[in-house]
Amino acid sequence: MGGSSEDFSVVVLASDFGVDARPFLEHDQQQQEEENWHDCSQYLSPDEDFSDLDQLQFLRLQGSDKNSNRILRIVGKYFPATVVSAERLKRYVFHKICSELPEGPFCIVYMHSTVQKEDNSPGITILSWIYEELPADFKDRLQTVYFIHPGFRSRLVIATLGRIFLSGGLYWKIKYVSRLQYLWDDIKKGEIEIPDFVKSHDDILENRPLTDYGIEPDPFHLTGIPSTTYSFGKYEERWAGRNYVS
Repeated sequence: MGGSSEDFSVVVLASDFGVDARPFLEHDQQQQEEENWHDCSQYLSPDEDFSDLDQLQFLRLQGSDKNSNRILRIVGKYFPATVVSAERLKRYVFHKICSELPEGPFCIVYMHSTVQKEDNSPGITILSWIYEELPADFKDRLQTVYFIHPGFRSRLVIATLGRIFLSGGLYWKIKYVSRLQYLWDDIKKGEIEIPDFVKSHDDILENRPLTDYGIEPDPFHLTGIPSTTYSFGKYEERWAGRNYVS
């Protein structure tokens, strides 16, 4: 056979020689890990100013849960979905994680209290897109998503569309927290700042437990409208004194 210009080598490892083969076998594994390793700096945007989004404080790093996972707090009501594009939101999320959570496990505490779909929600498809765009190691480091005050509609959407738009890894990490008192089972008080409106909403839900099941006892808030009995009474004599002729 003709000679070849390409050089090659053969390494023979015999177990009888007592040669430790691990350095040779680990070489390929190490090379593969290096290929899958992501340089976090490529997701940073040093030239882009996110100070306007930082001031809104809808995405902040605060404390740790009882499993020593750093907490990424998200307040849905603070997010202006109507003025922030999906692309800029993605860049901001990447920038925040890379600059403040470059390594180690973390969790998300999402406060859904009083969120308005038209004003504060970017939509499940956009959230799914952002999550899927994250590097694999970022996804692996995310341990739990504490979903505070989900409401019946949110549960229903995630239970149905969530299986389609959310990957299995994220879907099974969601933990619903209907009341703040249940959050303290996983996070110590004082580790995370709870806005006053979230506390007030929690008190309202405590007094109206049927809301958790999609049953609104007073959907039109009629109990807050003053009685109109007296207003009709003022004209009672006038109506009674009228003579109707057929």
